[in-house]
Amino acid sequence: MINIAGFISMLIDKYRSTHHLWRISEKTLLLLAVLGGSIGSYIGMQMAHHKVSKKKFSVGIPLMIILQILILTYLLLGPNKSIMG
Repeated sequence: MINIAGFISMLIDKYRSTHHLWRISEKTLLLLAVLGGSIGSYIGMQMAHHKVSKKKFSVGIPLMIILQILILTYLLLGPNKSIMG
């Protein structure tokens, strides 16, 4: 659900930016990504071509994805297990 929220928030903010309406803050967009919506946020960025020129998004969100995958892998496999067997 958080990925859907991240995805939709990027699309909404892009729409609002092109129509000069009230915007979603960058802090909120990044918070959604940090809370687990990084994949949805990234897909939304790419589809809407939104925030892709800002380093905190173009670099930060992919780094969040990698970090979240590592954390999830650790939580699922535990400290004494290996991905390779």
